[in-house]
Parts: sequence; structure tokens; C-alpha cells
Amino acid sequence: MADRANISSVDALRAFKASLIVYVSKARPTLEEVSAEAMRTRLWLENDQRTHWEGQIRRRRKKLEEAQEALFSAKLSNLQDVTVAEQFAFRRAKGAVDEAEEKLKRVKHWSREFESRAEPLTKQLGKLHTVLSNDLLQAIAYLTEAANTLDAYSEQGPSPTAANPTPPEDGIN
Repeated sequence: MADRANISSVDALRAFKASLIVYVSKARPTLEEVSAEAMRTRLWLENDQRTHWEGQIRRRRKKLEEAQEALFSAKLSNLQDVTVAEQFAFRRAKGAVDEAEEKLKRVKHWSREFESRAEPLTKQLGKLHTVLSNDLLQAIAYLTEAANTLDAYSEQGPSPTAANPTPPEDGIN
């Protein structure tokens, strides 16, 4: 049995601790950015896009009504050339309204779908955040304590009883 522990990797322990600190310092902001991006995407879908396409529908319906009125007026005046142009404008306005309604329908669908698709991933992000915030910080503290303990042990040197062992006193010479 050795008289003394062979401590040769305290520097490796410190290097690992330093790498762990760098990892935590880079991973936490990245994780927070991903969480914030998911929240921004949800708000963008639920608010910005819905508002945008509802406004587009209103504007496009107004243009459709104007094109419909112009087409009706052209039909009443029996001008064939104007009627073709007016019919084209009406069809284009109708297509624009249909497109906006379809886009709003998709936005509503993905607003509902986003939570069910993103929820499992955000739960995993939360677990990883807990590991980074709690477990890895405790690990860093433990590594610091272990390195300090090993340094103190190596500075002590061998114990005096290990260097000069005394014979047992059993009364027999």
C-alpha cells in the first residue's frame, strides 16, 4: 500500500472546471435567446400576422367592391372594351381577397398548432435551463472544492507515522 496518494491531475480538474465555466457562460445566453425567439414567433403569429391579414382583407374587399361597382357601371353603359378591363380588375380584386382570406386562415391554423408543436420543445428547454442554472453551477462549486481539498492534501506531505512506523507494542521482544 502506498504511503501517499499520487495526485497528478489537479491541473486537469481545474482545466475541466474552466471548460465547464466557458460552456455554461455560452450555453445559458444561447438557451435564453432560443426561448425568447420561440416567444417572439408565437406573438408574431398571434398578433402581428393576424392583424396584418385582417387589415389586408378589409382593404382588398374595399377594392373588390370598387371593382364590382365599376364593372356594374360599365355593363350599364354597354361599352364592351371597358367591360373587359373592368372584368379583369374585378377578377384580380377577387383573387386578392381570396388570397388574403387563405393567408389569414393559415395564420389562425398555425396560431393553434404552434403551442402543440412548440410545447414539448419548450419543456426540454426548461429542463436544460435548470441543468445549466443549478446542476452545472453546483458541479463547478464541487470541482473548486475538490481541487482545493486535493491541493491542501498534497501540501501536507506524508504523515509522520507513515515515514517512521513504530513497531507494535505487544510486549514480546
